[in-house]
Amino acid sequence: EVQLVESGGGLVQPGGSLRLSCAASGFTFSSYAMSWVRQVPGKGLEWLSGINRGGAITTYADSVKGRFTISRDNAKNTLSLQMNSLKPEDTAVYYCSNGVTRGQGTQVTVSS
Repeated sequence: EVQLVESGGGLVQPGGSLRLSCAASGFTFSSYAMSWVRQVPGKGLEWLSGINRGGAITTYADSVKGRFTISRDNAKNTLSLQMNSLKPEDTAVYYCSNGVTRGQGTQVTVSS
């Protein structure tokens, strides 16, 4: 069974940082490009960042470029998203995806 389990969300003040993790199982993690997306209640999914299978190529949405960093550890089947300089508009549920499925999400709230 394919499983993607996100963790690391929480409440943080504007300007703060969080590191999200995604634990993958049930598929060959190293064979899939991975991505992070987020969703605000009542709105559609927003793609944030992607990383290729080997981890050498990363891409970012303009809204997070320069603030977020995606990375992966194929030996540990984990995907990460380092989020710095967080803004209130980053408040959302964050999901990792292998392009076929996504996890249950982790809530990030940026508020003072």
